[in-house]
Amino acid sequence: MRLVLGVEYDGSSFCGWQIQPNAPTVQGEIEKGLGQIAAEPIRVFCAGRTDTGVHAAYQVVHFETGSSRPLTAWVRGVNALISRDISVLWAVEVCDEFHARYSARRRTYRYLLMNRDQRPGLLKDKVGWYHKTLNIDSMISAARFLLGRHDFSSFRSSECQAKSPIRTVDSLAIKEDAGLIIFDITANAFLHHMVRNIIGALVYIGAGKQGAGWMKELLEARDRNIAAPTFDPNGLYLTSVEYDAKWNLPGASVFSGPSGRIISTST
Repeated sequence: MRLVLGVEYDGSSFCGWQIQPNAPTVQGEIEKGLGQIAAEPIRVFCAGRTDTGVHAAYQVVHFETGSSRPLTAWVRGVNALISRDISVLWAVEVCDEFHARYSARRRTYRYLLMNRDQRPGLLKDKVGWYHKTLNIDSMISAARFLLGRHDFSSFRSSECQAKSPIRTVDSLAIKEDAGLIIFDITANAFLHHMVRNIIGALVYIGAGKQGAGWMKELLEARDRNIAAPTFDPNGLYLTSVEYDAKWNLPGASVFSGPSGRIISTST
């Protein structure tokens, strides 16, 4: 049978999602726990692979198994066996047509950026940081150029394996709350490092190093070499993955973080 899990994790101590030899990864840890419950090797597939240091409040994974277990075993049982930095939130049985990655319609990432003179201490692995005051209005003006369907070559990693750089950004919201600047970006899919590269460009603009129109120039240039450096992974969270209602999956979680309500329950 095919099962779907909702998972959250702190990515600080992992070398990203994807399994690697001799390195701790989120995928490796989850597969270890599932394998012990199933008493057979398990391979999981996720909605979106996260990099080293990136967190998830709502990652979705699916796997197949020949072992029959109550759904609670795939939640509480697995949680008892894996790192406390990872938590399985729920488990649902689905038909074989479902795929965690290819069935997803949209994904949302949130970036938390501490904007103050001093580097973060308490939240050092949970937020990004920029020491000079950033102009929110300039960043909002620049972000408008990103909306819609574009070639995001200027924002993709050289290691990106996507066949096409074309993506559709549905929304990008920016606000300041309690000393943090909060970026929420929703798209049909993301290129490797796309969000962190967008944040890097927005920070350049907010710091006055470039004008808001520079964002349009970057899109049109389709050249990663002229864009801003990739920004720190620590403040990045996968917060939502949207699927058709027919799959009847639970919505995104709600949790309170340093800026209050971080994730809104999806319907």
